Amino acid sequence: MPLDNPQVPSPLPVPTRPLAGRALPALGLGCMGMSEFYGAHDDAESLATLHEAFELGVRHFDTADTYGAGHNEQLLGRFLAELGPARRAEVCLATKFGIQRPPGTYERHIDNSPAYVRAACEASLRRLGVERIGLYYVHRRDPAVPIETVMDALAALVREGRIGAIGLSEVGDQTLRRAHAVHPVAALQSEYSLWERGAEARMLPLTRELGVAFVAYSPLGRALASAALPPAQDLAPDDFRRQLPRFSGEAGEHNRRLAGELAVLAGELGVAPAQLALAWILNKQPHALVIPGTRRSRHLRSNWDAARLVLETGTLARLDTLFAPGQVQGDRYTEQGWVGIEA
Repeated sequence: MPLDNPQVPSPLPVPTRPLAGRALPALGLGCMGMSEFYGAHDDAESLATLHEAFELGVRHFDTADTYGAGHNEQLLGRFLAELGPARRAEVCLATKFGIQRPPGTYERHIDNSPAYVRAACEASLRRLGVERIGLYYVHRRDPAVPIETVMDALAALVREGRIGAIGLSEVGDQTLRRAHAVHPVAALQSEYSLWERGAEARMLPLTRELGVAFVAYSPLGRALASAALPPAQDLAPDDFRRQLPRFSGEAGEHNRRLAGELAVLAGELGVAPAQLALAWILNKQPHALVIPGTRRSRHLRSNWDAARLVLETGTLARLDTLFAPGQVQGDRYTEQGWVGIEA
């Protein structure tokens, strides 16, 4: 959509990108926040948003067995059942295994053992109410289990028709190469946004080289792209961002000022800051897909429209400079949150 006249509806469709053997809209929906981490949730509101996303054109829905201790997969299972068989076949459902957490806590134990791979898959299939998972990710890596062993276990599930494709999340370049040599890896999921550009060093070039889709989670920096995001102490008591260094103290204040500068640039272009942040990824990385999370329809529609924006080279350069590596302050996770992350 031409940014010099943003009031004119875009004639461009949302671009498609290859994922798990299909061409899917580049914008999917991350469903984690419908179950925990971002304050109170409402299943009725979430189901309505899921249905609206499908009607809008979203076909890629991302969840994990650890989100809400299985609640998120059960919620997606209700949604899929309500869609009915014909429309359900259009959905690429992605879920993940590997993180075990005591309910209601952020502590985690990583299990990549072959026995757990199979048990976790069967449990996810039951909660989702499906016979086959479209894209099954290793959510986090246990370095004690060779990645070749993990891939062998996942390849067996592919042969059995229990999963359609294999994904990895937050692994390093050598792990991805080794895994891909055992069985094709369909997707790598890692955090990537204006606020977190570490993937540009190795993983984005490598996934493009190997023909692996790059799925960017937290593409809005966990709402840092919103200049209206309050200080960490003003977030809901059960909002996990209260713990994150990037949202607290001097780092949080600095990052909110950056968000303000993003809002100024977005205002010049006549778009929302979050739309500009999403469009930056999709214009900059031709093999990337984004899975922003939202529970509200107004954000859903805004994100969908963002996927249709075409940014000029000069705009991309201004964003690259404003959010150059090192500009954002604070770690993206607590010490516990880094468990199982290689990248």
